[in-house]
Amino acid sequence: MTVPFVTVEGPIGVGKTSLSKEIAATFNYHLLKEIVDENPFLNKFYENIEEWSFQTEMFFLCNRYKQLSDIKSFRLTHDKPVVADYHIFKNLIFAKRTLASTEYDKYEEIYKILTKDMPVPNVVVYLHASVDTLMKRIAMRGREFEKMISRDYMEQLVADYHSFIEHFETMHPDIPVIRFNGDQLDFVKHPKDLKFVLQTIKDTLQQRSLQQ
Repeated sequence: MTVPFVTVEGPIGVGKTSLSKEIAATFNYHLLKEIVDENPFLNKFYENIEEWSFQTEMFFLCNRYKQLSDIKSFRLTHDKPVVADYHIFKNLIFAKRTLASTEYDKYEEIYKILTKDMPVPNVVVYLHASVDTLMKRIAMRGREFEKMISRDYMEQLVADYHSFIEHFETMHPDIPVIRFNGDQLDFVKHPKDLKFVLQTIKDTLQQRSLQQ
C-alpha cells in the first residue's frame, strides 16, 4: 500500500496550516509546513510586486523543493505518512500571476526540472472561501506583510485557485480532491465542523487504500 501523503491547499487565509496541524495530530502524520515568514523578499514583494516577484517566487520554489526532497528521503521512503499545508503546484499559480511572460517561461522550466521526481500526494484537500471571509481572516491573524494585500489581488488569487484546481483534477483523475467551503464550515471555531472534515478525509484515505 502507498504511504499516505496528504496536501492541503487554498488561498491565503483559508486555514491550510490549522487544518494540517489537526490532520497530523489526529492521524499521527508528520507535518510539513511551508516556509512563509522566512522569505526575505515578501515585504518588498507586496510593496512592489513587479520589481520583486521573481526573487520571491524563486525563494519559495527552492525552499519547497528542499522540503519535499527531505520528505522523499526521510519520511515517505520509510513508510511514515505526511501531511503538508501546501502543494508545490501553488508556485505556478502565484508565478503566473506576478511574473512577466519572459520571466515565467524561465521559471516554469526550472520548476519542471526541480519537481520531476518529487513525491505526488494521494489526496488533495482544497479549502476555499469568499474574498470577504478570506480578508477577515487575514486581518485577524495580523501578519505585518499581509496587511498590504489588496482586495483586487485576493479576488484574482481566488479565481486562479479555482481554475488551477479544476485543471489539476483533469490532469490527475486518479488523485482525489476533497473540497471544503470555508464560508459554510469553520473547523477552527466549531468542533462539529472539524469532526466532519476529518471524518471525510479519513473516509477518502480508506477508500483510496482499498483501490490500491
